[in-house]
Amino acid sequence: MQKSISISGIEMRSGERSQKLAEEFQNRTPQAAGKLRAASNLRLGPDMSPENIMFKLANGSTFEIMAWNFVPKAELPDVDDAAKGETKKASRGNNDEIEAAKVAGEPEKIDEKYDIWYQVRLDPSVSPAPAGWLFGRQVELLIPSEIVFFQQNNRKFVSWQRLDTDAAGKAVLSERSATPGNWVILTRTNLVKAIDGIEPDFDGILVLAFDKYDQSFYTVWRSTGEVWGRLPLKVEGSGDNKTFSFQLRHPEGRMDEKRFVVYRDKNRVRLTPPEDIAQYMQGRAR
Repeated sequence: MQKSISISGIEMRSGERSQKLAEEFQNRTPQAAGKLRAASNLRLGPDMSPENIMFKLANGSTFEIMAWNFVPKAELPDVDDAAKGETKKASRGNNDEIEAAKVAGEPEKIDEKYDIWYQVRLDPSVSPAPAGWLFGRQVELLIPSEIVFFQQNNRKFVSWQRLDTDAAGKAVLSERSATPGNWVILTRTNLVKAIDGIEPDFDGILVLAFDKYDQSFYTVWRSTGEVWGRLPLKVEGSGDNKTFSFQLRHPEGRMDEKRFVVYRDKNRVRLTPPEDIAQYMQGRAR
């Protein structure tokens, strides 16, 4: 006799898998924050298979971003706002133009080669499933309003953490009423830089501080060349004495954890980078 499986049983197992995913990063700091541009499906994995759908999130839903994947584009539905069990296709753009750019020797672009998927953590008020994956085209990053002005068109912010608060849960929230503070920001250009099929999560580093007397931001430190970095970005310490760290690729190919020390000298925030940081920067920052 053929064994039947109830929908409720499938949903229960999906919920258990979502809970397990949430438990994996319960002690990790969010890397960014985002919201949905349109209603979208929360999924168990970074792909469009109907079996992956857990829950339909409403337009405007907010969440913490824990990580992301660059998934090579394929001829699959690239819009994820359809109801469960349905598919909805959208245009991928002019493939002839993409191929012409390759022939002309122009650098390949991230948004032409990949779809980005975000691994997210959600508040119970937003979703009964605590964690899952969202299709990146439906996601808008919630960059705090006080620092978004410093983002450049050719270098987007991908991760940010406050350096002047001890509340890890507040590290990536975009609160208009919050007092301006000090930030470490990781940035990414739109160029493909895969090594052994793996893309860096970021290729630039920027540290900003707010001068409460002048009521303006100033640059504490920035990478003078491009790096090849991987998350997570970890901020540790208390008060004015903080460190932040992540993985950087050495020219010899190994991944090394690099730690930066942030401190206050009188009224100015200062930073001590790793002594060998120049070895990890290639070319000039753009």
